[in-house]
Amino acid sequence: MKNIEEQLAVDSDDEYQYEEIPVDEEFVTADIEEELDVAVRTIKEAEEDSQAARGLLCEEDIGVVPDIYTRNQDLDNEIKFLKREVEKYRDAAIKAKETYVKLRKERDYHRMHHKRVVQEKNKLINDIKRLKRHYSQYEPTLQQLKKKYEVAMKEKMLSKLERDRAVGQVSGLQSTLKSMESFKGGSAKSLQHMSGDNSNIRVKDREGYGPTQQRLSYERERKLEMDVQNLPGDYKRHPNDTDFPPDKGINPYLAQVKGPSGHLTRTGGFRLSNTFSAHANPISGVALHPRKQILATSSDDHTWKMWAVPSGDIIMTGEGHTDWVSGCDFHPGGSKLVTSSGDTTVKIWDFSKAECVHTFTDHTHAVWGVTWHSCGDFVASCSMDNTSKVWDLNSLRNRYTLRGHADSVNSIEFLPYSNTLLTCSADKTLSLWDGRTGLCAQTFYGHMHSVNSCTFNLKGDTVASCDSYGVVKLWDVRAVAPMVSFDVGPHPANQVSFDPADLNQITSLVGHEDAVQCSVFDRSGEFMVSGGSDCTVRIWS
Repeated sequence: MKNIEEQLAVDSDDEYQYEEIPVDEEFVTADIEEELDVAVRTIKEAEEDSQAARGLLCEEDIGVVPDIYTRNQDLDNEIKFLKREVEKYRDAAIKAKETYVKLRKERDYHRMHHKRVVQEKNKLINDIKRLKRHYSQYEPTLQQLKKKYEVAMKEKMLSKLERDRAVGQVSGLQSTLKSMESFKGGSAKSLQHMSGDNSNIRVKDREGYGPTQQRLSYERERKLEMDVQNLPGDYKRHPNDTDFPPDKGINPYLAQVKGPSGHLTRTGGFRLSNTFSAHANPISGVALHPRKQILATSSDDHTWKMWAVPSGDIIMTGEGHTDWVSGCDFHPGGSKLVTSSGDTTVKIWDFSKAECVHTFTDHTHAVWGVTWHSCGDFVASCSMDNTSKVWDLNSLRNRYTLRGHADSVNSIEFLPYSNTLLTCSADKTLSLWDGRTGLCAQTFYGHMHSVNSCTFNLKGDTVASCDSYGVVKLWDVRAVAPMVSFDVGPHPANQVSFDPADLNQITSLVGHEDAVQCSVFDRSGEFMVSGGSDCTVRIWS
């Protein structure tokens, strides 16, 4: 300002004194101040731009010089890292390309192989169709051959039965002739003498009786001496009823199955020896012929069948039941078979006639099991109607109905060569019955669940039973008490039977693919047969 004033002073020719006009601060408005601020900022920015154009640093960039080198080093490292990443991704891309080419080649190879397999499959399908058509032509011939084979086996078995019957009749006639010869002559007189003595004894026994007692005794003796056909019309007994045999309680097989030491010669357990498919549905019961190597099976497919053991060749098929067949048992003579069924019937089958000869229909619900009396004249059955029945094969009627169980009767068995019956029930009890009267003699208590099966041992002094929770118990018949109890669960125990060898050991036999429903030991103890829900019969020896 001084320079300007000096210049003005020099240039001014006159020495005019200019008055200084004071500035009024009131005239300085806010707009002027804002314009000044904008002008100042513009000047500063222009200075900064000019410095940057000349390569000068800004204030914020001015600092310690090594920071710039550090930033450059970081940028160099980042560039090197990015170059390495680029190289790595380039290698990965090359490998991916190679893998893609390889996979494409494998895809083409597998596609070609798949086409070849499809062609082979179509060829095999055509071959199978052709073979099926070819096989269908042989099916009628195979069925005819099968029927002829069954007829031949049936005739063979019937011829054996006839031969055994003839041999038995011849031996019986020979023994009868010998007995007649031995008693010929004085036997008739001795019989008459004995009869007279008996009548005298009876008369002497009636001495001292009152008139009523003598009359009752006389009537009783008269009825006993009368022939069955001459009984009065009001007599209640059926004319063809069979008398029960004397209850000796001696099992002749007990001595036959044991050796000199009192036990069988078999010392080990059983091993699976043969398996054959027997039925189309689960097998519910098995029974062995008393004298021959023949097995009978019953099934849920409404049929029973006979098989040769151990080969498994079919012998005979029985059809007639309208529901599942629950059990079967051979006649002691081996000439008949009895079966029970869910159709509430019990059927008697005669092998010589190859047909059902009689059907008992008195049960009102499904029949679970059947058993023959050792004499062969009686059959006992148990049913879901809470009762058991004793059937007479001569009069073909129900002799007795055993009532006492409160739930389904699941198993029944005659003590061999005895009139005693053993039953078990879903009411958790076992009972002993007198078959001659139909009365309950003893009841065994101890099971906590439904009892599925029960049986006598050979001596008849021990009973075994099993229930639906897998608990097996052994009972002392004389003490009417359990001797031992063991659990084979958690699955139900379906049937129990005694091993004639009596080895006193517990073993497990593994082979069936489903539940085992029934089992039976050979009378000699040499093998065992089992049947199951897998529709197969397995022979263990």
